[in-house]
Parts: sequence; C-alpha cells; structure tokens
Amino acid sequence: MFKLYKRFSARDWIFILLIIGLTILSVFFTMQLVDCIQDIIASITNINFKNHPEELFKDTYEGLYPIYQNGGWSGIKEFALTLGDNGKAIVDYVDRIENASVNDIWKFGGIMLAYAFGSMIVQGIISVLASFVAANLTTRVREELYKKIESFSLQEIDKFSTSSLVTRTTNDLHQIQMANLMTMRMIFQAPVTAIWALIKFSNSATSLSYATIIGIVSIVLVIGTIMFFAIPKFKIMQKLTDSLNQVTRDNLTGIRIVRAYNAEDYEEKRFDNANIKFTKAQIFTGRLMSLMSPVITIVMNGLSLAIYVIGAYLINDGKILYSEVVASVMLSSQIIMSFMMILMLFIMWPRALVAAQRINEVLETNPSIVNPKEEKDFIEKGTVEFKNVSFKYPKAEGNVLENITFKVNKGETLAIIGSTSSGKTTIINMISRLYDASEGEVLVDGVNVKDVNLEKLRSHIGFVPQKGFLFNGTIKENISFGSDIIDEERVKFAASVACASDFIEEKDEKYDYVISQGGKNVSGGQRQRLCIARCVYLSPEIYIFDDSFSALDYKTDKKLRENLNNLDKEATKIIVAQRIGTIMDADKIMVLENGGIVGFGKHQDLIHNCEVYKEIALSQLSREELGL
Repeated sequence: MFKLYKRFSARDWIFILLIIGLTILSVFFTMQLVDCIQDIIASITNINFKNHPEELFKDTYEGLYPIYQNGGWSGIKEFALTLGDNGKAIVDYVDRIENASVNDIWKFGGIMLAYAFGSMIVQGIISVLASFVAANLTTRVREELYKKIESFSLQEIDKFSTSSLVTRTTNDLHQIQMANLMTMRMIFQAPVTAIWALIKFSNSATSLSYATIIGIVSIVLVIGTIMFFAIPKFKIMQKLTDSLNQVTRDNLTGIRIVRAYNAEDYEEKRFDNANIKFTKAQIFTGRLMSLMSPVITIVMNGLSLAIYVIGAYLINDGKILYSEVVASVMLSSQIIMSFMMILMLFIMWPRALVAAQRINEVLETNPSIVNPKEEKDFIEKGTVEFKNVSFKYPKAEGNVLENITFKVNKGETLAIIGSTSSGKTTIINMISRLYDASEGEVLVDGVNVKDVNLEKLRSHIGFVPQKGFLFNGTIKENISFGSDIIDEERVKFAASVACASDFIEEKDEKYDYVISQGGKNVSGGQRQRLCIARCVYLSPEIYIFDDSFSALDYKTDKKLRENLNNLDKEATKIIVAQRIGTIMDADKIMVLENGGIVGFGKHQDLIHNCEVYKEIALSQLSREELGL
C-alpha cells in the first residue's frame, strides 16, 4: 500500500496535513463537550445543594452543618479561612454553590452546542478532503494500471489472465479507495482521541483509568487474534474473485455455445462451484469479524459498570465528585469508540493490502516487449523477412517454430497454410511484435522489429486477427477505429472494398447502426468483413489476414480478394488460410508442419512437390479441379 502512496501529489499531501490539523481540532471539540457535560452536571448538583444544603452536609461535610445553621454560607467560609490552605478548597466550593443558578446550565449548554456544531463542520470538511485525496489516488493508479496493461505483450496478459486484470482494475482498486477514505478519516482521530482521553483521565481520576487500560488491552488481544486468522483468508478471497469473474465472463461471452450445447446446467455447476468457494471464504471472515462487535459491546458496557462501581466507592470516601464519574464514563466511551474506528480499519485494511499487493504486481511487471533505446529507421518498403527464426512460449518444453526463413517483397502476396498448431498465427504475431522471436531475426522494411518504435512499426501494418472483434459503437466508429476524426467517405470506401457495404445499406441506421460489444449482433461473416474494412481504412504498407476469410462464402471470398488486389498494387499481403481456393493465386505459398517449413513456392509447384500441401488440397478439391 505504501508504494502506492508515492503517487500522492503535493496538493494531496497538503490536504493530508489539513486533515491532521482538523482532526486535532475535532478531538478538541469532543473533549470540550465532555467538560461541558461535566460542568452542567456540576451546576445541577450545586443548585440542588444551594436549595437543599442539608443534602451536602449530610453526605460530605457533616461537621459543618451546625456552622451553616448559625452563620449560613458566610459562616462556613469564615470558618474555612481559619484552616489555612486546607480551607481554600472549601471556600471555592461554597462560592460555586452560593452563586449557582439555572443560567449556568444555559451557558454551558450553549457552549456545548457550539462545540458540537463546530465538530460537525470540521468532520464534514475532513470527509470532503479525505474523499478528494482517496479518489485522486485511485484515479492516478487506475490510469497508470491501464497504461501498464496496454504496454503488456501477450506474454504478460497470459501470465495474469484477462479476468484477473479486470478484477485488479475494478474490485481491487475499489477496496483500496474505501480503505484509504476510512483511514484518512479515522487513523488520525482514533489515536489522538485515545491519548487525549487518557491524559484527561490521569489528570482527574487516575484510579478510574486502570479499568480503561484493562479494557483496551482486552480489545487489542481479541483484534490481534482475529486478524491472525483473517488475513490469509482475505488473500484467498481476491483469488476466488478472479475465478468467479472468469467463470462469469466465459459464460456471458460464450452464451451462444452454452445454449447450442445445452450446457446451461454444466455452466451453472461451474459457477456454483466458484461461488460456493467464494461464499465459504466470505462466511469464514464474516464470522471472525462478527466476533468483534459483541466484544466491543461487552468491553464498553463492562467498562462503564466498572467505572460506576469504582466511582461510587471514591464518592463515598469524598475523593471524587459525581460529575467526574460521569465524565470518566464519557471519556472511556470515547476511547472505546476510537478503538472501534481502528477496528473498522482492521476489517478493511487486510483486503486492501492484498489488493494493493496485486496491483503492485502489475505495476512492477516490466513488459517483455518495449521500444529500443536507439531506434532505427526503415530502409525498405513493404518487405517482411524471417532469418532463422525459432520461437518458444514461456515455460514450454520445446519450440513452437524452428528455423523459419523466408522473405516477402513489396507488392507480393504470401499465403501461409498448414495443419492446426503448426505455428501460422505465431508467425503473424511476431511480425506485429506481439511476441518476440526466441532466436533469429524478424525484419520489417529491412530493419529488425526489435530496433523499431512499436507505434511506428504497427502503423505500417494492418492486422485482421483470427477472431474478429468489434467494439461497442456504430459501424463507422468501428471501421475508423483508432482515428480521432472519422472520414465518412473513406469509411464507405473501406466497407465497399471489404464487401460490407451491401448489408450495411440494408440496415435502417446504415453506418450509424450500433454494434454490441464483440459484434454479437452481426453474423460471423459480417463481423469478418467489418474487421477487414477497419484494416483497409488504415491504408497500411503491409496487410496481414490471419484466417480472416473463413466465415465468408466462396463468392464473397473471391470478390474480396480481387478488391484487395486492385486496391493497392504496391501493398504487401500476408494471408493465413485453410482454404486452398483462397491462397492458390498467391505469389508465394508457405506450408508449415510441426513448426517447420515443409514447402515454399507457387501453387503449381507445391501441388506436385509438397506432399503436405497436396494432401490438404486434395481434402478440399478434386484432382480435376487441381489439374492433377
């Protein structure tokens, strides 16, 4: 948590200092309220003794009653003066009784209301300042966290998992914000109140403070024991929150598959399993925390009873006044309330500390793919080259790709085909530097991608991923994604090239039709065409299509490829596909098998010289169609 506090601004620190100062002022007002109540009780007692003096002499100064009967209050004061220093206290006390009136009650009551109003105003200001500081910190951390996640390569995303990163940017940050808000409101007030009250105790009735100290020690022991067992559970709860989010996310994003396979019961069991584990952890911590409230109540009421009992003996011995006993009860309540505030922090802080640790894990993770210290400029245009490239995923036993070497020149079309898990998508990801090669070099426009600014590199590449993804927004916003200004003519042109304009024009809203998150309200083929239109809108040097025609019918597939070929003769195109019909007209075809190149050339050469390619081709087309 303290690592996050480095993000406080100078203004935040000024506000925190103001909170500390206002907290001391608030505690001062609270302590003055105790004094006012003590003064009001004393005034009531004095008025009672003034009107019924026999009550005073019967209980306390029994030997002075005959003097009072003969000379009144003046006679008592004259007698007390003959006692020297011992009589001064009697004289002062008699003066207070003799001058007591109902106006004293109104006076102290008015002062008490003024202190209460002042305390309310100060507490309000503290709440506003604390909310401002806590919200500002959370905002800064959220921005930094988001930027950090944006800088991650796929390797870091896989390490944390998407659901966990979502939890960390939402639930974990909320835990931290609430903990900091309550901390700034209470962490200063609780100890200041407790120390101030104990000092007042020692100044007025030291013997009564012993019971309070015993109560404090009891609370500390109970809280410490509970926290010892609760903190490990809080750590588990955040991980269980990740699991719960993962199951929920899988179910919602894959709702069509779930229903298609009648897997609702299966998904419910998965959710119930994650939910039950989370609930059990919550119940365990909830039961532990629930022990605190009755302990606090027992200690508070027991402490009040102890003070009254001890105070009764002290009053009988004439060592203390009733008003002091009442004040001591109020002071002890203030001390216990301070520890209740600390208790609330103890409830919130364990989870907040775990949340802070999880956020720091993300913030302190260095992305494996970063901009080079010395950036180089491109020396060619539209070229892609692999030189003896091998790749291995983190913690994997063997290489996914082995010794891949090829080059695509400006304006050429390279098609990549191969069996499932042969490494086609991995090659595509390395061109955009979503992954870095474990061995060898990947060059774009004649320069190693590791020596080029990432933003500059990716601005030269138009990428349509294997799984087309659309964002929540209009069709034109999705096609012009990443652009600050939408060029509507360019949007329509890109849609036309991608064979998407027909189905767009059929919609009532046309290009203002709102796409749901992920493109769930359009078909798979429409989604792919919109993703291709988004790539065309950028007019890149290099087009990369990762199995982006799979949902298209053969007629649309052919028309779209013709449009792309006529779009820009100088643009380089790399197409990953499973259909022979999609790739057979490519300038170069690369055949992959088990992470290695087993064929490279044109269709007519490969169909006769590469058994893997021939096998794939014959599984889709007849010998006559292939010219065999």
